[in-house]
Amino acid sequence: MNVAAEDLSMFGRDPWWLILIKVVFCFAFLMLTVLISIVMERKVVGWMQLRIGPNRHGPWGMLQSLADGVKLMLKEDLTVKGADKVVYVLAPIVAAIPAFMAVAVIPFGPAGNEISVFGHRTTMQLTDLPIAVLYILATASVGIYGIVLAGWSSGSTYPLLGGLRSCAQMISYEIAMGLSFAAVFLYSGSMSTSQIVASQQDRWYAVLLPVSFLIYIIAMIGETNRAPFDMPESEGDLVGGFNTEYSSIKFALFMLAEYINMVTVSMVAVTLFLGGWRAPWPISTFWEGANHGWWPLLWFLGKVVTSLFLFIWIRASLPRVRYDQFMKLGWKVLIPISMVWLMLVATVRALRNENYDYQDIVLYVGGGVIALLLLSFVVDIFRDRETAKAAAAAAEAPEPAFDPMAGGFPVPPLPGQSLPPVPRRRSRQERELIVSGGPDTVSDGKEADGV
Repeated sequence: MNVAAEDLSMFGRDPWWLILIKVVFCFAFLMLTVLISIVMERKVVGWMQLRIGPNRHGPWGMLQSLADGVKLMLKEDLTVKGADKVVYVLAPIVAAIPAFMAVAVIPFGPAGNEISVFGHRTTMQLTDLPIAVLYILATASVGIYGIVLAGWSSGSTYPLLGGLRSCAQMISYEIAMGLSFAAVFLYSGSMSTSQIVASQQDRWYAVLLPVSFLIYIIAMIGETNRAPFDMPESEGDLVGGFNTEYSSIKFALFMLAEYINMVTVSMVAVTLFLGGWRAPWPISTFWEGANHGWWPLLWFLGKVVTSLFLFIWIRASLPRVRYDQFMKLGWKVLIPISMVWLMLVATVRALRNENYDYQDIVLYVGGGVIALLLLSFVVDIFRDRETAKAAAAAAEAPEPAFDPMAGGFPVPPLPGQSLPPVPRRRSRQERELIVSGGPDTVSDGKEADGV
């Protein structure tokens, strides 16, 4: 499918009042989903950790997130004396607004005029673009600026470190995320969200492109700064991260942006890999009306809630990783695997376009994978030989002298050096009883009688 030949004529024809209704619906959908996500997270984590979750505000504690929002609204709003006040106030807004913008191109239902709103036939999507996925990536990138500016404008060390960490995460994991999207573009022939969902009529891309799906799942957790990748706000070493100096409504905006980003990346995962608004496989086989009318909205919501449950499940199960492990995962694992996988997908698509037989495609791709595995095996053999030679040379070399008080203060040993032996106290059997008189206590008694 050619991008220039896409038919997006059904978008942009709604009257102004219907566009306003859609905008309000998208805003209300995000806000309501955030309230549900916060309660669901606290309850699900409580059940997984065998403890009681929220159970006071509202029936079964369902209004806990609303109570948290009211509490934050009523708390004292502080401004740090040494902060850049303009940027300090704008940073939460910059973080929250782009999180709302991505939902504009997410399809909640078919692209045709399937539903009627006050007698007007319309699509279940606010709008669509030939480059809708690039628009989503752009808005997600802008939202990171709010976190970076919040850390810088606070005038404090730990928020600054948290902002820098968030910037590094965005740079590292958006590369892998973009490469996972590229495989979807190759198979769908489009960057339009409605066309990508339409191309998954026979098979979801999570099944057809499993490597891209797994890479996106990992990258979306890193992009949203969620556990186990929540280093920008890790309380263990940064007190509270980029939002340490914020309170009241400004802190609530950061919390709101985090959960809205969770919902947004979940909707993107559903749209690009899980069939979008289409009914799951067993239902779509025997019910023809499952993908028409208002029913697609139900399937879409179910898939989004499942993705949010995955976020919560991972948070309750995995501990926070170290920052060097996180960067190594992004640069040395995800990006190389994404590039190799994209090359394989492009090769298969090129062979199919040249009308090669399916068996030939499997043969070529399988041969390439085997060749890569063989090459990596040979490289590992030579690498092990070089490592063994270096270890043998280091063992034969004389150990350099180590001065634990070099420069007048204690220093740790360098690689290849060892600490001098520490004098140990003799065992109880080796010690001798030291007395003032003879070698035994009897002589002491005689001397005492003589005196």
